[in-house]
Order: sequence, then C-alpha cells, then structure tokens
Amino acid sequence: MKRIVVSVISDLVTDQRVHKTAAFLHEEGADVLLVGRKLPDSLPVSRPYKVSRLKLWFRKGPFLFAEFNIRLFFFLLFKRMDVLVANDLDTLLANFLVAKIRRKELVYDTHEYYTGMPELTGRPVVRKIWETLERLTFPHLKYIYTVNGSIARLYREKYGKNLAIVRNIPQKIVRDKWPERSELELPEDKRIVILQGSGINMNRGAEEAIMAMKYLDAGVILLIIGGGEVYTQLIELVNKEYLHDRVIFKPRMPYDELMSYTRVSDIGLSLDKDTNINYRYSLPNKLFDYIQAGVPILCSNLVEVANIVNTWDIGVVTNSHDPENIAAEITRMLHNKEQYHNWKINLEKAAQTLHWENERHKLEEIYSPIIR
Repeated sequence: MKRIVVSVISDLVTDQRVHKTAAFLHEEGADVLLVGRKLPDSLPVSRPYKVSRLKLWFRKGPFLFAEFNIRLFFFLLFKRMDVLVANDLDTLLANFLVAKIRRKELVYDTHEYYTGMPELTGRPVVRKIWETLERLTFPHLKYIYTVNGSIARLYREKYGKNLAIVRNIPQKIVRDKWPERSELELPEDKRIVILQGSGINMNRGAEEAIMAMKYLDAGVILLIIGGGEVYTQLIELVNKEYLHDRVIFKPRMPYDELMSYTRVSDIGLSLDKDTNINYRYSLPNKLFDYIQAGVPILCSNLVEVANIVNTWDIGVVTNSHDPENIAAEITRMLHNKEQYHNWKINLEKAAQTLHWENERHKLEEIYSPIIR
C-alpha cells in the first residue's frame, strides 16, 4: 500500500478539488493523509482518509506562506510516505525540498496560473519572489496537471512542459430527497439569483451583482454564499444601498449543504472580470456546480467559461459588467420561458457528461505509474 501525503494551504472544508483527489487515491488503495491549515473558525471535517491540519500564528501575507512552508517542511520530513502531492505554488517549496532530500515522487497540481493572480498585481517584488520560486522548481517536476487547457498552454509556452488537464468538475448528484426552500429559510414566492464561491474577491463581479438588484423588480432576490476578501465590504454595500430585503448572505458551508441552496435557485452567476491573466483563463468550480444543480448561467465573456456555456447552450454570456445591463440580462432570462425551458433540458444533458465520474479517469492516467 502506497503512503501518499497531499498538502494544500486551505482549511480543507470547502476545497472540493483536493478532496476529490485524496478520495480517488484512497479508493485506489493508497494510505492517504491530507494536510491543510486550521483556522479559528474552521468547521470540522470527516473524510474516509486521514486528515491533519496545521495551526499557524499568521493568517495572511508573506509570513503566512513562510510559516506554512516551514511547518509543512518539517512535518513532511519525518513523515512516512512514498509520494507527495503539492497543491499550488504556495505548498510546492516544502514538498519539492522533501522530495529531493528523501528521494520521493512528487506530483504537482496547479489550480491556477499562480504568478498571474490578481493579488500580485501592482506588487512587483512579491510577484518576483513567486516567479523565482516557480522557475527554480517547475522545470524539475515530472508529474504536473492543471484545471484547463488555457492554463496548460501558458505553462507549456513558459517552460516547454506538457501538463495533464483535470477540470474542477463535481461528482454527479444522487440524492433521494432535497430540502425545500422553506426548510432553507428562503422565500418561496421569489426568483433567486445565486452567486457562490469560497473566493469572492475583488473583480469577481459581486459588487455589480448587488447593484443590479436596484434595477430588478422586487420579485427577484440575490443569494450570496461563501466568503472571500470582499465579503465584509459586500455586506457594507448592501447596508449602504438599503438592499437588505433584496440580498441574502450565507457563510461558507459544506458542499452538500451548499448544493441544497444552489438547486433551488433560478439563475447562477459567474461574473469574473478580465482584469488579469488568471481570471481571463479561469474555469471556476461554481460553473460546474450550477450545471449539476440544473441552474441556467449568466456569465462574463471569459475564454473557458464562455466556451462551456455556449457549447452546451445553458445560459447567457455577457460582455458588460454594468449593473443595469446585468439586471436586463437577468430579466430576459427569467421572462423568456421557452428559452429557459431549453436551457434546463440542456443542463440535464451537460450534467450527464460533465461530472467527476467521467473526469476522474484523467487522474488514473496521471497516478497509475506512481501508485501501482
């Protein structure tokens, strides 16, 4: 039995991609340990594999990444394992060093084009540090995969390496009974537009979605579920604009609970802006969650997202983030009953293909040479 340690800097609760990877390895017969971060408000996790969460002094900034990698390095250095799996550049250094020292196999899953993150915009020194770290490690990696073809192409152009692609696709939903709106404390006489995500940050279109409520009739409400850098500011914006009765906030929650809210919604929003290379080529989890929940999508015109929506004909792609335009698009989507019905039919077809049971075969191709 191969002993595999998977590490990620998140607190594990809402990170479905890492969970699916760890669960896949566990199902393949490996002895899996998933290592993450413990926050003061972290919810408990119960998984079929082993879990360990590191408590850190620092919550954000460069000291967080430094402390996490130092703690992770010593944790891994003395841990019995055969394979290391690093998720994103912020866990790679510790894994890379331990793999070299102990001569173990290392797999790298890069969830995004890390050095293109918006958080690095206008911070040339910090960006240079991450780019140097990537340049020193990436060319020496043998097993690498990422979330979509656009990001794989960027890395191929930069380092001449071909990356495998495993998209952030959720498991096929199978459930006998779902909660009704009343059980979720949601109004039954309103149309619900949902925006979800654990990383609701700047330039994700959340502010515009809130302001769009000023141009929609009272029969439509906005449901925001998750967290992120601007979550507190969004609440302040709602208070400032007196939209308390038009916007409902819910905190981060376990995936099954989240999908209970998603499936009773009428439209799903994915409004990331093309402000940086990372957003331009993103393919967010929420897109596939909306598909599995059967919710028509209103999305911004980003390469990978628009391709999915247009290919399957499951919603509308908009070129404008103007709140009045967003409101108009939502109104048209809700009032065009024939088109809405067609979207629902197409969503059902898409959900039969775009689910984890199909996507997981790509992990088999990546890990088979390592774990067998």
